[in-house]
Amino acid sequence: MKKPIVFAGGRFDRASHLRTDPNWVTEKLKDPSSRFLPMHQLKALVSLAGNAAIDWRGVDDVREFIDAGAPFIFLGIEDNACHFAIDVSAIENPKRPPNSDWGKFIDVRSIAPQLSSGEAGALAQARSMIDWHNRHGFCAVCGAATHSQEAGYSRICEESACKATHFPRTDPVAIMMVTHGDKCLLGQGINFPSDFYSCLAGFIEPGETIEQGVRREVLEESGINVGDVRYHQSQPWPFPSSLMIGCFGEALNEEIIVDKTELHDARWFTRDQVRGMLEQSTKATGLRMGGPIALAHQLAKVWVD
Repeated sequence: MKKPIVFAGGRFDRASHLRTDPNWVTEKLKDPSSRFLPMHQLKALVSLAGNAAIDWRGVDDVREFIDAGAPFIFLGIEDNACHFAIDVSAIENPKRPPNSDWGKFIDVRSIAPQLSSGEAGALAQARSMIDWHNRHGFCAVCGAATHSQEAGYSRICEESACKATHFPRTDPVAIMMVTHGDKCLLGQGINFPSDFYSCLAGFIEPGETIEQGVRREVLEESGINVGDVRYHQSQPWPFPSSLMIGCFGEALNEEIIVDKTELHDARWFTRDQVRGMLEQSTKATGLRMGGPIALAHQLAKVWVD
């Protein structure tokens, strides 16, 4: 089994059969063995003493936030301890947390590659879920306020005549390494630096299969028709809540017609060129791709190897 890509190594037992019991959740929020991941404006509390790691806190450290009704998410169970994420954005100055021994609040994307795969997976879960709650305070059916239930895994409308239940969503995104013989197709997004290329990607639309989404996106952006499509690997991408679905596709033609509303450029690259782009991936300049955190990097590495 391949090593999990960043964000894909979640290890918690999410215990969905338990989190629907409000009495059980209340009990675990008081349990001294429970561990809490504080999040401030979607940044995670991380300890930098030694190797970077999530700075899990005990219930006493976050009691004031629980009592104040701060949004929380049950992440799951590991080693017989319940783990939660809790939104502590009420802290006015994140550089001055309630306890002097707290770590630092750090951007999830920048710190995740330095964490273990399990902890990076916990960050993906926590960031996506808390961001969803921040965006869904009101009912999409009637407009009334909603509140969290099921330990953070749904929200229910407070209007008695509505009571609609809303659930977190994950947006599927196809990202594809399209090849033609000994060449692969890479594109340069509208906001990319002039020497930065990546695999083509796009959201899968309602009613589409993964294969149809791959073919449509590649054709729209580059004019390339794709035949066979092969799934390779997926990656949660919590910005805000996507599932990157990595595929390989075989091109049926070579002539590129770039959709300038989507891309600045698209072109064919040889294996040697892509190998050099991977080597440059951590550099600020030069012909390069994204770093190892990106699924595009992993697809390119598999193809080059």
